[in-house]
Amino acid sequence: MPNDGPVILSVANQKGGVGKTTTSINLGAALAARGQSVLIVDLDPQGNASTGLGVALDDRIVTTYDLLIEEAKLQDVAQITDFPNLVIAPATTDLSSVDIELGKSEGRILRLKNAFSGAAIEAFDYVIIDCPPSLNLLTLNAFVASTAVLVPLQTEFFALEGLSQLLLTVRDVRDGANPALRIDGVVLTMYDKRNNLCIQVENDARENLGDLVYRTVIPRNVRLSEAPSFAQPVLNYDPNSRGAIAYKSLASEMLKRHEG
Repeated sequence: MPNDGPVILSVANQKGGVGKTTTSINLGAALAARGQSVLIVDLDPQGNASTGLGVALDDRIVTTYDLLIEEAKLQDVAQITDFPNLVIAPATTDLSSVDIELGKSEGRILRLKNAFSGAAIEAFDYVIIDCPPSLNLLTLNAFVASTAVLVPLQTEFFALEGLSQLLLTVRDVRDGANPALRIDGVVLTMYDKRNNLCIQVENDARENLGDLVYRTVIPRNVRLSEAPSFAQPVLNYDPNSRGAIAYKSLASEMLKRHEG
């Protein structure tokens, strides 16, 4: 691990249903299982990363909404989970009003970065931000606060087409508020090796994006889909499932990349 603070990773794709939250939860859990101290920041108003890690969402909890409107600090929001080395900053539907509440206020894209500026963030090796499925103010806050962006890419028709807008947004942020931002990589999700289209999308992605694409692919897997309803990462729900094995492999590959 680098000595200059945690890796802060935005898991982002403006297209919904690509395995973004699944990747945030299970990559986070796999890194934690490898001894990394991990904070998952739920920045999606649906709050699925929060419920998927056992957080009971009600009006009394302090959330990332409070963080962004500067009514709470990171240490107030972060909750210990039932899983070793894994902490969650939860979200509720309140988060959907942040765009309107912050409006045109000065520094509105810096709110999350400012929240990460204190000593609390230094307790973590990895901070994984589960972004909403849109390139809105929440996602911009995530990009400005991050060191890198991880893109889950579903292996389906037109998968690469939406990627160009995401890459343009990353470039705009790099040209402005966060010159250090980079693309960490692309992880192919919902992969079925029996499906010729999946194979074609994988080939196209590797041809167009080269080494940005992780070697590990995340398969379609029933256990991966079931795990959130039991409020567990798949590594705990069924550690021998293909989904769990894939995310453990992705975590190992990521650690090697970052150490290199």
